[in-house]
Amino acid sequence: MTGRVEKPGLDLSLGGEMHGLMRKLFPICRSITGNGVRKTLSLLREHIPLEIHEVPSGTKVFDWEVPREWNIRDAFILDQEGRKVVDFKENNLHVMGYSVPVDRRLPLGELQDHLYSLEDQPEAIPYLTSYYAERWGFCLAHRERLKLEEGMYRAVIDSDLSPGHLTYGECIIPGQTDREIFCSTNICHPSLANNELSGPVVLTYLIKWLRSKPRRYTYRMVFVPETIGAITYLSRHAEHLKDKMEAGFNISCVGDEGGYSYVASPYGDKTADRIAGNVIKHLDGEARVYPFLNRGSDERQYCSPGIDLPLVSLCNSKFGAYPEYHTSLDNLDFVTPRGLAQGFQYVKRCLETAEMNRTYRATCSGEPQLGKRGLYPSLGTRKTWAPVASLWNLIAYANGTNDLVAVSETIGAPVWELGHIALRLLEEGLFEEVTKESLTKA
Repeated sequence: MTGRVEKPGLDLSLGGEMHGLMRKLFPICRSITGNGVRKTLSLLREHIPLEIHEVPSGTKVFDWEVPREWNIRDAFILDQEGRKVVDFKENNLHVMGYSVPVDRRLPLGELQDHLYSLEDQPEAIPYLTSYYAERWGFCLAHRERLKLEEGMYRAVIDSDLSPGHLTYGECIIPGQTDREIFCSTNICHPSLANNELSGPVVLTYLIKWLRSKPRRYTYRMVFVPETIGAITYLSRHAEHLKDKMEAGFNISCVGDEGGYSYVASPYGDKTADRIAGNVIKHLDGEARVYPFLNRGSDERQYCSPGIDLPLVSLCNSKFGAYPEYHTSLDNLDFVTPRGLAQGFQYVKRCLETAEMNRTYRATCSGEPQLGKRGLYPSLGTRKTWAPVASLWNLIAYANGTNDLVAVSETIGAPVWELGHIALRLLEEGLFEEVTKESLTKA
């Protein structure tokens, strides 16, 4: 026994399942294009109905252009004795992403210009890319770099950079209305567990859960390469999303045990902001909110000028805010079944809150007689209040202008509880839902 008190509703067996899927995905070398992305989406499609799209290199997407496709087969550095001192097959972070092919013999002094390491994290291999400027390079732990002796080395990168495609996945789950909840996650990093794989794995299991439940909203879930993938998707769907999207969540770094956080929309005033902040308060007591000035993932694209979707980024520990970020320390030990279960619970509660967040008006004059409807104990004691406090308070604040998130903020009960109470009050004729359409008619 560890003495750890589990968060209510945390499903550790589900966390174990997700960690198992992550272990299958972890060795794949992904980038913003290429066969690693295709293999990743193919494995995810064994679990969920993904539609896979390919966009040719050279396609104009707003101010950008889909780049050439990059694939790599092998890479290594041999010392003067013929020993491999850096080996891509041991860890795919050893090669700078999008490195052009090379096979050269060169002295250590010249090789150093193509080596990257972290002096302040000497045990870690850094993650580095050069998508839009042609160069080549290797990444290694600083302690290993210091061991390199003067002499001649052979640097080999067996890669190609040629016309191909950018690949992304999409899953649309129809609901009762055509209003949409949008979720996005990234599939472009190599062997990084939290920064890369936690988002796709958690979103895959959320899709499984959503497909088993009745839904008010239509759900649009996308798996895209970061930045260029989101821009490509928006170039095709921005007008639709601006018209239909109710709330959106970019999902990243949801596999560690560092609590909950979110990156706000530019002004922190969207429904998604209110939902994320409310959910964290009820799961963890206090919301860790990062302003849009601390953006860094695809919230940059979804909330950019001319797009301005109502979206926030959901994280356990925020990207860039934990020391393992973008290094080989972001591995299968750093991401745990408990952390994945925690991330799943967090995003699931946000989606449940979005589903249930409606505005109600009490239809009765005065306090309704709850006992005759089986909603209040027949024996009155001072302990009677507690079990029905949320019900009583919800009725008191159902004035036709407060949605359930606003009521939750006032009375301290989570929306996922208030939603079920509201449905019972609807059945009893004590509530009516207030919609934009009903307000217009009034």
